[in-house]
Parts: sequence; structure tokens; C-alpha cells
Amino acid sequence: MRIPPRIATGIALAAALLAGGPVAANAAPAPVTPHSATATVAAVGDICYSALPPEAHDTLDLIEAGGPYPYPQDGTVFQNREGLLPPQDSGYYHEFTVETPGSDDRGARRIVTGEATEEDYYTADHYESFDLVDHGC
Repeated sequence: MRIPPRIATGIALAAALLAGGPVAANAAPAPVTPHSATATVAAVGDICYSALPPEAHDTLDLIEAGGPYPYPQDGTVFQNREGLLPPQDSGYYHEFTVETPGSDDRGARRIVTGEATEEDYYTADHYESFDLVDHGC
């Protein structure tokens, strides 16, 4: 299964940060693009990487390695039907199972990835809520 590469690089991030600098008084403000690091959705919270359960760390490691994944649904397109994540074109988000100890099935926990570097969302309640993973803490 082919998973879209994370497309943002350090250079792209630096360019985005520079674009947010001062502008002339009569210049129009720069539009916010779907991949902007500053775009947020009120329905999405934050969670520190260090606060994730160990099984979420295992899933993120598998994603970085490109698999293999324990479930056939892992890596499939996440449709964002709930509308909680920032709106994107179909195929932008992919979902991955986070093992739930003691569960007889996949459980409710997932990582949903976007195409941007470190754009990982954690849900412990099967898409009822999402937290953007802060990889810096």
C-alpha cells in the first residue's frame, strides 16, 4: 500500500514563516493555504507526544517506517465525515489503528495523518474528538 509522502520540508516551513512577516500598509494580507502551519480548527485540541499512550508511539513508528501494519484498514483514506479536522481534498488524510490493550477488535483509538510533516491527529474515542500531536514536547 502506498502512503502519500509527508510533503512539507524545513525549507517550505521557513518560507511559510517568512511569508507571514511584515507587509506594506496597502498590501492585501496573504491568504491562508490549506497546508498552512497556522491554520487551526476549534474542534481540534493538542496533545504532547510524550503524553500519548505507548501504543500510539508504536503506531507513529510504523507510519514513519512505512509499515507493515497490523490491520488491512491501516493506511486507508480517512474521509473526515465528522468535519472536525481542517477541510482538505479527499485522500489528504489516512487512518491507522492504535492498539487498545484488552480489546478483542481494533478498539477506538486511531492516528489520522495529514500530508504535512508531523501532521498527526490522535483520537481515543473513534473520531468523536481529535488532538493534534505536538512532536516538540
